Amino acid sequence: MPAHVALVTDSTAYLPQDAVDRHRIGVVPLSVVVGDEVLAEGIEASPKDVAQALRARRTVTTSRPGPEAFAAAYRAAAEAGADAVVSVHLSAELSGTHEAAQLAAASAGLPVQVVDTRLVGMALGYCVLAAAEAAERGCGPEEVAEAAGRRAAGAAGYFYVDTLEYLRRGGRIGAARALLGSALAVKPLLHLSGGRIEPLEKVRTASRAIARLEELAVERAGEAEVDVAVHHLAAEDRAEPLAERLRGRIPGLRDLYVGEVGAVIGAHVGPGLLAVVVSPR
Repeated sequence: MPAHVALVTDSTAYLPQDAVDRHRIGVVPLSVVVGDEVLAEGIEASPKDVAQALRARRTVTTSRPGPEAFAAAYRAAAEAGADAVVSVHLSAELSGTHEAAQLAAASAGLPVQVVDTRLVGMALGYCVLAAAEAAERGCGPEEVAEAAGRRAAGAAGYFYVDTLEYLRRGGRIGAARALLGSALAVKPLLHLSGGRIEPLEKVRTASRAIARLEELAVERAGEAEVDVAVHHLAAEDRAEPLAERLRGRIPGLRDLYVGEVGAVIGAHVGPGLLAVVVSPR
């Protein structure tokens, strides 16, 4: 009999709820700290809450789940009949979440493979879905983990932010780079590189930056079969038209997802974020 492999991920995958339910994926939330209040992402903290707090210049930070949260998720998987778990997470360069999952895996009552995708958002989410589909085909835990890794290897994520200030506050980008961007009044484009969010290009206006974001996504997709996600924070008026343009320009497009990032990523990028994930199948 093939092993029943369960999937666990964290809340920064920003998977649609119907996909979570359909594949029975366990989701462990990260936390957002607004002032002195600790809130679970997706349960107690919404993107709107975080955007309002940032605009009001309230202190907003984030924290990883503790190992006990992952231990509980792995126990739940075992109780539901799983023989093994593959736990797929955001970049260890951005969060201690992967480390917490590893600590819990070491003492879990069933085999657990922990995967660092070096990604975040639906770039991570598509890796989780690839792993879930492999598990449903009857693959063993090693093959399921490899499916996530293969999907991660080809993925790209591009970001437009109105300002680098929020990334600077959260320590996700150097103060010197943030100051340079402000001094030159440029609109920064960033990308996922080596598991981190790094500057890619500087563009003079928001409209040119968004047009360049579109071009980068089209170039990366090429003729391949790809899934694409357009993320935003308090910028639906920009996200929906961008998604429609991409729909018409990417010949191998299969799944197109448009959604707001959650509170954790929102806390680091700030209102106005626009991002495109390209994930080859």
